[in-house]
Amino acid sequence: MPRQSIVGERLPGFGVVVERGPLRFFARTIGDLRPVCHDVAAARGAGYPDLLVPPTYLFSLEMGRPDPYHALGLLGAGLPAALHAGETFTYHRPCFAGNRLDFELRITGYTEKREGRLGLLERTASVTRDGEPVAELVNVLAIRWEAVA
Repeated sequence: MPRQSIVGERLPGFGVVVERGPLRFFARTIGDLRPVCHDVAAARGAGYPDLLVPPTYLFSLEMGRPDPYHALGLLGAGLPAALHAGETFTYHRPCFAGNRLDFELRITGYTEKREGRLGLLERTASVTRDGEPVAELVNVLAIRWEAVA
């Protein structure tokens, strides 16, 4: 079966409630010191219902899903053969601590370079809150096929 046949494959979806503690830790770690990401009173004073989720935090939530490397397994590759090659975010609305977010995941692309020795796997996560779109996350992994035993 050609590796490109994986395109369109749906991956197991999941839901998560955004928790304040991990959100604060993430914001501090990336250097986002805006009070709306750390202080509930400041967030509410700015008109938000709770702490504001920093832009790339959704990727951290997505990596917490059950079996985060399922797509690699479908290709017959493991984590040691994979490298992070990029990601993009498209936001439709902000999200906040206390929100329940649902992630639907699918494989949206696969190409090969270097005479098949390098694969580029693209995964897209559609994130919703109460059925309304929040964001799309696109993640690209480079797979070094010579590293697959």
